[in-house]
This record gives sequence, C-alpha cells and structure tokens, in this order.
Amino acid sequence: MGMTMTQKILAAHAGLDSVTAGQLIEAKLDVVMANDITGPMALPIFRQMADKVFDKDKVVLVPDHFTPNKDIKSAINSRSIQDFAKEQGLKWYLVQGKCGVEHAILPEYGIVVAGECIIGADSHTCTYGALGAFSTGVGTTDIATGMATGELWFKVPSAIKFVLTGKKGPYVSGKDVIIHIIGKIGVDGALYKSMEFVGDGIANLTMDDRFTMANMAIEAGAKNGIFIVDDQTRAYMDAHSDKQYTTYEPDEDAQYDQVVEIDLSEVRPTVAFPHLPGNAKTIDEVEAMEPIKIDQVVIGSCTNGRISDMRKAAAILKGHTVHPDVRVMVVPATQEVYKECIKEGLVDIFIDAGCAFNTPSCGPCMGGHMGVMAPGEKCVSTTNRNFVGRMGDVESLIYLASPEVAAASAIAGYIANPEKVGDK
Repeated sequence: MGMTMTQKILAAHAGLDSVTAGQLIEAKLDVVMANDITGPMALPIFRQMADKVFDKDKVVLVPDHFTPNKDIKSAINSRSIQDFAKEQGLKWYLVQGKCGVEHAILPEYGIVVAGECIIGADSHTCTYGALGAFSTGVGTTDIATGMATGELWFKVPSAIKFVLTGKKGPYVSGKDVIIHIIGKIGVDGALYKSMEFVGDGIANLTMDDRFTMANMAIEAGAKNGIFIVDDQTRAYMDAHSDKQYTTYEPDEDAQYDQVVEIDLSEVRPTVAFPHLPGNAKTIDEVEAMEPIKIDQVVIGSCTNGRISDMRKAAAILKGHTVHPDVRVMVVPATQEVYKECIKEGLVDIFIDAGCAFNTPSCGPCMGGHMGVMAPGEKCVSTTNRNFVGRMGDVESLIYLASPEVAAASAIAGYIANPEKVGDK
C-alpha cells in the first residue's frame, strides 16, 4: 500500500520501510521548539528527565507571545527560558535583534526545511508544512520529552488530498484560499488528519501563500498541513538555509480519506465571521449585508505578517487615511520584515495613513497586548483564530481576513472590498 507525504516522513524518522494510518510509532525529531508561554511550563518536566537537551542545535526557544514583556509575570517567564538557553548553550534563542513570531522566524533563519520531523509547543507549528516538512503542535509534556530525548511517539494520521488548480484572481491570497477550504470542510473536517496540498495550482501560490495556508491547517482540526515541494520551495530553502533536506512525494496508490478539488480562479476574497474560522463568507456576500462597522484592524501575526503581506496592505493604504473611528495595528512578523518595511518606505505609508507600527510580536492575536478589545468592539484581523474572547473581552467580535481586506476595511470603517479601494 502506498504512502502519503506525511506517512513517508514519519516512516523515515521511525526507521521503518512503511507505516499506515493509525499506527503508533516512535520517531526521531529534527527540531523541538517552545515559546515564552509553553517553554517555562516545560522546563520543570524536562528537569525530571534530563540535565542536558538532546542536541543544543535542535532545541529552539522563541519569546514572542508576550514580548516585549507586558507585565512582571511575562518578564519572569521570558527570563526563565533566557537562563535555560544560556545554561544549555542553545544555538537558537531568538530574541532582541533576532526576535520575531516563531512560525515566521524559523523558516526565515533556515532552521526548518523539507523532509524534517518538527514539533513545537504551539498549535500553529503546522506552518512549516509549506516547506514539505512534517510539523505539528504538541503540549508541554511532549516538548519536555522531545528536548530530553530527541524522540516522540506519534499516531500516524490518515490524509485528505487537496488538488489545487487554476490561478487566483486579483486581491485573492492564500488567506482567502484557506478560509474558503475550512468553510468547505468545517473546523473539524480534517480532525487528526494530514491536509496534503498537490496539483498544478500550487505553482501559482507564493511561498507566503503556502505558509499562511499550512499555518491554518489546525483550524480544520488537522494534525498537520503539507505542500508538495517544487522549484519555489527549493529556491526558498536554498536562499535561507544551508541544511540538507529530503523531499517526498505521495505514492500514486496512497490512500486518502477524501479528495477535495479547489479551483483557485473561483476563490473570492473571503472573510471568516465570528466565532469560528469556518464561518466563511465571500466579500460579495458581505457586501450584500448591512455594513459591518469596525473598531480595530490588526495586520500581522504568524499567518500574515510577512513582507508580502506588508506590501499588500501598504498598496491599499497608500494615499489614504484610516477611518477616524478605527485604530489600526501593523505588526511585522520578524525583525527582517521590519527592516524591509523601513527600506521600502512602507513604514511611512502606514504611519501617514494613521496606523500604529509595532515591534515584532504575537501581540494582539491572542489578546496578549498592543490591541486588546473592549466589550462589543469589532476587529478585522489577519490572524488565524476568532474564538470567543480571543483578542479581549468575550463580547468582542473578530473577523478574519487577508491583508487586502483588512486594509480596505481600515479606510472604510466597515468590512470592505479591496477591489473597490485599489491603489491611489
């Protein structure tokens, strides 16, 4: 019986010729990552198992959720992983000039590449599947085990095959595609399955599109999301990493629970309404409603805080001013993105339009800081979750969208169609 991409990676890391869905295996790990929330919780568990990490080059710590430290407790948490990184001599403790949101910064620094088996103590670790890696989020006990032993057990997931065809239209990005897909299959439509993306249409998706889509695989309940590796992927890895990598393609007779065909040319700018990422509505459906007035816009996060996202938002905002009733936070995902925004003049565009331009951080995404919402407030956000209370008060409302829709909405003061704003 043939194997999927995910199954091939897991088999290779388990030292097996083949695996099947549902099989329990123990696999070697290439990267083990934690942040300033999950890292401090994992350390006491780690101390019970080992004195030293299994490999100081493969354990990565990234303070990003509550940084810059928002209060005393977050400062204590950050200090604990800083001290641990120094004690262990870790190569990758990414802070200060190297800071950024973990799922944007690991690919940028070439820490993760195709064919690897990666775990992270954050649910959006599935992002690295854009590179053709198996990457998945785990809890703090599993992270502690991975840090100590370099191995972890997995139940091999079954898979859904997504065949992408066609070319996406203007103002359509990977964010629209993945919200469209989650709307189609539901927030539990890929529960503990691998979402495997193949097809000619992938060539028409940028790497940033793919990172966004893999990032939100968990929002359909998936164990992981993974893209087939092509020339774009290889070019990205060659530019960012000196690590050796292995690429895997699915066997022709690989078994899938479902095959879903997506014509990219049919995808419209799409918004996920509260309180689930699967509550998808096209911008045409939104325009047919009474205008949904908003109080806040967030452009950034591990989902949409890369340089292409900044460029798209700036192209909409250039020459415009944000609505007087709307506050706008722009949060580049990494320091390199921040620097590029300065170099290209994007910072001036954002500030001239009336936006706040913030230091790289998860920030408002999970209601941490720099954009927490009051009762009844509505936000258009390029982040990945819109659960009750996710960005502040339980009575606040979050609408997930692309940078283009977010920027257009910031100008209009309500959820707006970027096709009707355009460049000025």
